[in-house]
Amino acid sequence: MQSLDTLIRTKLRLPLTRPGLVARPRLQARIAEGLRRPLTLITAPAGFGKTTLVASCVAGCGMPAAWLSLDRDDNQSGRFLRYLVAALREADPAIGGEAAQLTSAAFRASPEAILTSLVNDLDTAAVEIALVLDDYQFIHSPVVHAQVAFLLDHCPQTFHLVIATRSDPPLPLARLRARAQTVEFRAADLSFTRFEAAQFLNDGMGLGLD
Repeated sequence: MQSLDTLIRTKLRLPLTRPGLVARPRLQARIAEGLRRPLTLITAPAGFGKTTLVASCVAGCGMPAAWLSLDRDDNQSGRFLRYLVAALREADPAIGGEAAQLTSAAFRASPEAILTSLVNDLDTAAVEIALVLDDYQFIHSPVVHAQVAFLLDHCPQTFHLVIATRSDPPLPLARLRARAQTVEFRAADLSFTRFEAAQFLNDGMGLGLD
């Protein structure tokens, strides 16, 4: 079995949200809606609070939440799958036991076999679970994109994928949109309203502006 000791554990940790965050119920409601569908996609440039928004929402979503912070090294197919399986096992140890074994060098299983085992476990577990892939803009490998698309194509209704990224990923978004299977956020959605800006400047920064 792939040991977590060979992985960077902090990539699998839900980021802590700092106190005093601006309340954003309109966005939280849409995230909650997205967690009833296969995909929630949040696309905006750096600095728009994607990670903070997602972390604060999934922390209180009432279901197990797996988190994976991506980087450029995760374009390696085997590495991505090891982290993917480990993230889901952190959220629910009943998921991914066989898949973790298949990712080890001793088995040399195909990516499809690993993903099939994972999908079957998700289906058998029959529990609502969310997986967050943060900083997806670092992924440029067609193989890894295909693996994520495989999950979306075959996942059970209890599985919900959340992607935070700076640009749209090459996934079957048109099909998901046509089937009303995705909720999407853009920079305009994440921008502060006048009320939120006032709350940030006065309550968060203590500026006391009128």
